[in-house]
Amino acid sequence: MFKHILLPTDGTELSNKTVRHAVCFARETGARITAFFAKPEYPVTYFGEGALIDPTSPEKFAEMADQQAKEVFAFVLRECREAGVECHTASANSDIPYEAIINAANQNGCDLIFMASHGRRGISGLLLGSETNKVLTHSQIPVLVYR
Repeated sequence: MFKHILLPTDGTELSNKTVRHAVCFARETGARITAFFAKPEYPVTYFGEGALIDPTSPEKFAEMADQQAKEVFAFVLRECREAGVECHTASANSDIPYEAIINAANQNGCDLIFMASHGRRGISGLLLGSETNKVLTHSQIPVLVYR
């Protein structure tokens, strides 16, 4: 059975609900969890002759992303601690979350990716795409989708 679960999370309500179910799954199967957060890259926006319009420095942006990751991880760590599930955290800077998720699963030796799906259907699902769908399409590691 699965022994090491990668749990991508972003702190949203759906993601937190998925965390609770992943922790329960891990407890029941005796698996450990690596919680993963994909931090956004610094947004470089140019206007006209190349002047930046974002007043946030790259350092300040990185600091804010690190703080967001800590907040997201605090929830996962608390849920795991209460359930008696071993948990570690990992994050990476990436504007392509599905690639970061797959890379994190491979780098951490995970044998399952447990993630949420927003369940978009029809034209919105087709146009917006889905990070979950991209992980399903590109991952060599099994993916369990919670909806």
